[in-house]
Amino acid sequence: MTANHDFYIGLMTGTSLDGVDAALVDFSGGQPRLHAAVALPLGEQLRALLMQLQARSEDELHLAHMAGNALADLYAEAVSRLLVQSHLTTADIKAIGNHGQTVRHRPEVGYTVQLGNHARLAELTGITVVGDFRSRDIAAGGQGAPLVPAFHQAIFGHTGEPCVIANIGGIANITILDQSGSIIGFDTGPGNVLMDMWTLQHRGEHYDAGGAWAAQGHLQADLLQAMLSEPYFALLPPKSTGRDLFHGEWLRRQLTSYSHAPQDVQATLSALTARTLADAIRAHAPHATSVYLCGGGAHNLHLQQQLRQWLPSQRVETTAALGVDPDWVEAYAFAWLAWRCLARQPANLPEVTGAHGPRILGAIWPA
Repeated sequence: MTANHDFYIGLMTGTSLDGVDAALVDFSGGQPRLHAAVALPLGEQLRALLMQLQARSEDELHLAHMAGNALADLYAEAVSRLLVQSHLTTADIKAIGNHGQTVRHRPEVGYTVQLGNHARLAELTGITVVGDFRSRDIAAGGQGAPLVPAFHQAIFGHTGEPCVIANIGGIANITILDQSGSIIGFDTGPGNVLMDMWTLQHRGEHYDAGGAWAAQGHLQADLLQAMLSEPYFALLPPKSTGRDLFHGEWLRRQLTSYSHAPQDVQATLSALTARTLADAIRAHAPHATSVYLCGGGAHNLHLQQQLRQWLPSQRVETTAALGVDPDWVEAYAFAWLAWRCLARQPANLPEVTGAHGPRILGAIWPA
């Protein structure tokens, strides 16, 4: 049944800590094709442990390895469900591309850490696993992120228009495709991470569905300007960021001199994400005609509205307009990265990450 197919599975757990996305991709044709996808929640205990590991904690080496084991078990369950849904067996899958869960991203001192226990995942599934995609780029002097621009170029680079792919996960990043062959990509700053944190603190919910709570508040211009003074936003690319910078203490410092209603803070955090994305697009992609959103933030209607206000000259849609569901773009990307690794083809873009040159990304755990 699968003789004419070349299946890979991509796994993604992002900065938002909302769950595992698994995508089954067929590379047998001229253009990769997303065949199926599933999502699983992390579970409260694992989510809490991963949040704890975002900062220094007691016995963190042990906790990190236990979290890696738990993630591997969840990844294996996602793979199993994907195979059942697609009527495939492990023998039909060439490899799993596993991003893992980032708990430290410190390219400025030469390392990044994504948990996931790839050996355990290979043992549980009986499928070759490719992981640790970011470390080689960092070893070559790069940021190790974002890695998705090369994938965006491969999948979305033939739209016939200068456009921007904006991934809004916990952290937001953009890929600028200008049809000339040159590519710019970098992390613009917080995506959902601060909004999710504030929503959990004040409403006991993991995210602000559709941006409805933010829409009830009023943007506080003084607070927004204070947040925009963060030096990261003024840095030129290549650059990348994560919870190492945009965390609870960062938000508390911003709020020290202000007293605003919680919904007004949420409205302002939404504006921060939209404004920093829009500023980056205006500065680096002034001729882009469209902005295509993916990631969890693509479902935030209030955020979309703010982006349209700050980008009146661009059409703002989701990647569904390009034929790819915005929920699965990143998992799709890590299947593509695994495919590139096994084909011994470079997958980073030095002009994006700042690496000294193209590199084959990923380490391999054979089945």
